[in-house]
Amino acid sequence: MNAHESAGKLAGKNAVITGGTTGIGFATAERFLAEGAKVIITGRDQAKIDQAVNELGVDAAGLCADVTDSRQLDALADDARQRFGQVDVVFANAGLGVFAPLETIDEAAYASQFDSNVKGVLFTVQKLLPLVPEGGSIILTASAVNAKGAAAGALYFASKAAVRSFARSMAAELGPRGIRVNALSPGIVRTHFGKNLNLPEDAFEGFVQTVVDQAPLGRVGMAKEMADAALFLASDQSTYMTAADLVIDGGWMNV
Repeated sequence: MNAHESAGKLAGKNAVITGGTTGIGFATAERFLAEGAKVIITGRDQAKIDQAVNELGVDAAGLCADVTDSRQLDALADDARQRFGQVDVVFANAGLGVFAPLETIDEAAYASQFDSNVKGVLFTVQKLLPLVPEGGSIILTASAVNAKGAAAGALYFASKAAVRSFARSMAAELGPRGIRVNALSPGIVRTHFGKNLNLPEDAFEGFVQTVVDQAPLGRVGMAKEMADAALFLASDQSTYMTAADLVIDGGWMNV
């Protein structure tokens, strides 16, 4: 163990981060590694996984895994078991968002969004849970909009409300085992995610500006700020915190 590992907040810990090749997931992987953890990231594009692992360094590993496929999550759990033995931090971060008017929503659109954001989170936790020891931390990426509504946002907002609800029930179930479960709810953050919302660019930028105008801090967030919040939830600094929703949105939802 080198000097920076021994001083890190996650020294000796093992973490799995789904959706870890870009944005908040990648920034969190960087932060966890800097604090002494060993990390497995997942994604659905092998080239992006290879690039991310190369940038993250020797204590990072990557696995191509679609969280909507239980067999691939089984493979992820097997890889984590063989590589680590136990997983101290599970960051169920993978997800997607698509805005659509009610009249245009079909079963495929519903399944795509709820499979990624709801089913994927549930089974990521279930498959990795046997590897999580007492004192472990499970973090679920929800969203600041999980208690809000908006035109064309029915699928995305509802899926994130489900994730926030998962944190409550999972925390109640796993608390007696000494495992904490919390939701992390970002506000507007500049990542590739915003480009995949199925909104015209001017509509998305209008939404961003509305949020910025309403938020006390008057700006969008940065992926590294979400990573700092994830580090808090993963580390021993939050050992008496569970079932909570940590909203990091510049104050938008609370004023």
